Amino acid sequence: MEGLVKSPPNGTKASIMVRLRVKEIAKQKGMSMGKLSRASDIAYRTIQRIYNDPDYMPTIPTLERIARVLGVATGDLLEDMPEP
Repeated sequence: MEGLVKSPPNGTKASIMVRLRVKEIAKQKGMSMGKLSRASDIAYRTIQRIYNDPDYMPTIPTLERIARVLGVATGDLLEDMPEP
């Protein structure tokens, strides 16, 4: 499952799972990793990591830049997932 991140425990029993939707949305918009990297001025390696490393969570400013290039809200790049 791509871009699946579990938030660190904060004293509560329930944890939140978040899935990044960058790859999915970029594909829908017809944007390759290289094009997304250049348009957002984010290192290609970072874009690769966002696409391929389910444990990687980029910074909010990085997600904001990607969202702007893709023409979506930053929150659209994240999807809450039910606890397994």
